[in-house]
Amino acid sequence: MRLLLRILINAAALWAAVHFVSGIHFTGSTVGLLGVALVFGILNAIVRPILFFFSLPLLVITLGLFTFVLNAIVLLLTSALSSRLGLGFSVDGFGAAFWGAIVISVVSIVLSLFVRDSHDARD
Repeated sequence: MRLLLRILINAAALWAAVHFVSGIHFTGSTVGLLGVALVFGILNAIVRPILFFFSLPLLVITLGLFTFVLNAIVLLLTSALSSRLGLGFSVDGFGAAFWGAIVISVVSIVLSLFVRDSHDARD
């Protein structure tokens, strides 16, 4: 259930990025957007920790702001993989990916505030 909820939150965040950031495009259905959200989630789970590890000195120097660059890279990778899968999601360049990463981060944080963790439900 938690995985499905994370995919829905990612889908909503990606939808917001498509609508608020010029340079991020989606030409597909709702199911396609859920597919893009799944790709984004898988890349966040596998690639992002590796990028995080190798960029740790930059993260420390920039007090964590380099995280937005890492998120932009993951968004660009999502665009490339989604294009190969025919999901209709594309990002025009790093600038659009950077601003999209900020929008996705904000929307994900806000939506996650409304989702209670299963450990909190027992309290």
